[in-house]
Amino acid sequence: MKKFIIRRLLLAIPTAIFVSLISFSLLYFAPGNPAEIVLEMKSPDGSPDSQMIKEYEKKLGLDKPFYELYLIWLSKAIRGDLGYSFQNGEPVLDEFMARFPYTVMIMIGATVVYFVIGVAMGILSALNKDGIIDNLVRAYASIKMAIPSFWLALLLIWVFSVKFKLVSAFGYNGLESLILPSLALGLGMAGSLARVLRTCILEALSSDYVLTARAKGLGELAVMVKHVLKNAFLPVVTLIGMKTAYLLGGAVIVETIFGWPGIGSYFVEAINAKDYPVVSGFVFIFGILFVLVNLAVDVSYAILDPRVRYDEGE
Repeated sequence: MKKFIIRRLLLAIPTAIFVSLISFSLLYFAPGNPAEIVLEMKSPDGSPDSQMIKEYEKKLGLDKPFYELYLIWLSKAIRGDLGYSFQNGEPVLDEFMARFPYTVMIMIGATVVYFVIGVAMGILSALNKDGIIDNLVRAYASIKMAIPSFWLALLLIWVFSVKFKLVSAFGYNGLESLILPSLALGLGMAGSLARVLRTCILEALSSDYVLTARAKGLGELAVMVKHVLKNAFLPVVTLIGMKTAYLLGGAVIVETIFGWPGIGSYFVEAINAKDYPVVSGFVFIFGILFVLVNLAVDVSYAILDPRVRYDEGE
């Protein structure tokens, strides 16, 4: 297990480098000049002339070729220096650390929503196979998986903030502001979790070890808790890991819609401004976080299922 964990941790760096290279390349070759964009943002009353743009390019280090620009950034990133934002001149790492807690808040809120609702629906659906509840849950899962989170976010804003004025929809104004973003992200994921859990429970209910437990006189509640749910949750752990990784990047649009002061909204601003250090730095960090999330899933899978072993040969 230790060797497996070390190998996966070592894999985090090349993974982060690879994804940062892709994002850096896409941003570099996309239309638009970062120096011109930033100058226009700083002086909206007039367009900068070509001389001003060239001088600002030199100041930002953009007068170098692509490969040299990326290697300079990468050599600093590996040492923990992600550079400075083109837009405000602030250190990228400081911006990330200041905004990351807000993104984590949305992730936790969405996780609570989809886990509680998804598990409850999955269990009820499996225990009422082909019944009314089962059909309703499956219909809900199909509909919610087809509805984009941003569309649901706009609908929630219109209903609960504009129409009934029950909660605040924009910015961070305490824990109340978490309700709508968490619902927008969590409700859709609850449907897929319910479908997976339903399938796993039905498979476990028809397994030999459950039939044996019932034959020995074990009560239905004990069978469900000790045997069915314990084994049915193993594939769900993998799904939860995937959902967590999705929340890291998938909250970008939802954060932007709700004006949330997290990483997502700032990331969109950086893309629009072709802010290489911010975009590449955030992607670099996300690449490492994705590897760590997947590692946590693999380790938890081995803990929950003693049959799983990560030996040297794997």
